[in-house]
Amino acid sequence: MSYGPQEFARDLPFHVPRETIERLETHCRLLADWSHRMNLVGPRELAAFWRRHALDSAQLVALAPQAMRWVDLGSGAGFPGLVVAAILADQPGAAVHLVESTEKKAAFLSAVAKEAGLPVKVFNQRIEVFGAGEGPYDVVTARALAPLNRLIPYAKPILDHGAIGLFHKGADIDAELAAAKDVLNGGAYQADVLESLSDPRGRIVRVTRKR
Repeated sequence: MSYGPQEFARDLPFHVPRETIERLETHCRLLADWSHRMNLVGPRELAAFWRRHALDSAQLVALAPQAMRWVDLGSGAGFPGLVVAAILADQPGAAVHLVESTEKKAAFLSAVAKEAGLPVKVFNQRIEVFGAGEGPYDVVTARALAPLNRLIPYAKPILDHGAIGLFHKGADIDAELAAAKDVLNGGAYQADVLESLSDPRGRIVRVTRKR
C-alpha cells in the first residue's frame, strides 16, 4: 500500500494545509534531482519519503507546538530540519537553523529552502564550531547523527541555554541511555523516551536540562 501526502496529513495530530504539502513536494523533487549527483538518499529511501522521512520528522512539531526557533544538527538531506521549516513557514517569527559541515549538502539545503520559501538559515560548519549558534533556541534536533553519549555534548551549548532536545533513535535506546549516563551529568539532564508515530521500532528521546 502506497503512502503519500494524504496519508501523511491524516496521520499527524495537527492540521496540515495544502501549502505545507506543496513545500514538502518541492523538497522531495529536489531531493530526487540532487541525489543523482551526490549521496543524499538512495532510491528506496526516496520512495519512502512521506512516511519514513516526512512523517518521522514532522511528528516533532507536535511535541513542541509552541516552539518557533529550532536548530537541527547534522541536517544532511533535511530531516528533520527542512520538514519542520515547511510546517512552520506560515508562522510569524519562525526560524529553523540547519548545521551541516559538508559543503554540497549545505548547498542542497539552501536550494530547497530558497525554492520552497522556508524560514531557514544554513550554517556550513562543524557542530563544534557552531556551538550555541544564534541562540537561544526552543528546540535542538538531530537524526541519525551520533549515539547519545556523543550527541549530548554536541547539543550541550544549546540545551544549557534553555532548549529542549528532540532526538530520533531506534529500538536500542536503552543501551544508548546506559552508555550516555555520564554525559547526562548524573541527573543534570532529564531524558524521556517517547514512541514514534512513523515506526513502531523508533523512539524519540526528549532531553531537557533540569533547573
